[in-house]
Amino acid sequence: MSDTTVLKLEDVGVRFRRRTSLLRSEWRWAIRHLSFDVKAGETLGVVGRNGAGKSTLLKVLTGILAPDEGKVTRYCDTASLLTINLGFMPHLSGRDNAILSGMLMGLARSDVQARLGEIIEFSELGADIDEPFRTYSAGMKARLGFAISLVADPDIILMDEILGVGDRSFRRKSTEAMREKIRSDKTVVLVSHQEEVLSSVCDRIIWLDNGGMVMEGSTSEVLRGYTAPENQLPGGKAP
Repeated sequence: MSDTTVLKLEDVGVRFRRRTSLLRSEWRWAIRHLSFDVKAGETLGVVGRNGAGKSTLLKVLTGILAPDEGKVTRYCDTASLLTINLGFMPHLSGRDNAILSGMLMGLARSDVQARLGEIIEFSELGADIDEPFRTYSAGMKARLGFAISLVADPDIILMDEILGVGDRSFRRKSTEAMREKIRSDKTVVLVSHQEEVLSSVCDRIIWLDNGGMVMEGSTSEVLRGYTAPENQLPGGKAP
């Protein structure tokens, strides 16, 4: 990790209009007053309960969402968001989606086509690569998205729970592939509920709740606070 900043957030907020009745609606802040930097070569973890603002934050970091207040500055050329819920066209085949996604990540069409073999091999889709994306299971979608991002090799990889999808063998393979990226000084922002993964790959973690930052610091320090008994939900789950 270097001292070079690749992403900078300054008092960033994003709001959505939420319907409260048939004729009424109200504004709700998904994230607000967020300020932090991401350094080149850093692996930054993001934790928080469902609805805390984690996915919204990733969309802001990659430029999919513009903030309603504050400022985001990017000092990099490409950032790719890996999530099973974003960016694929359901009526297209996995092959066509791979080509389109690779081009959106900055690769030339010829380069994506030349590396389709790598994408198909890593995703383990086989003949299913030519089936419509809408027929894919969650695990198949995750495997395809992960494989495309590995080939595209963007400056920053932003991951939304994708390491937790798929069977045990693919989770092990994808985690090791990410560790290789991290060892090569790739910049990664990772949303995950997997404490073991966060502990093993993250340099730093931020903890979100209700759209705001509860804590920012070393991996061990933040996870210790996040998993403390007083911050547990009923049933023994962390918030």
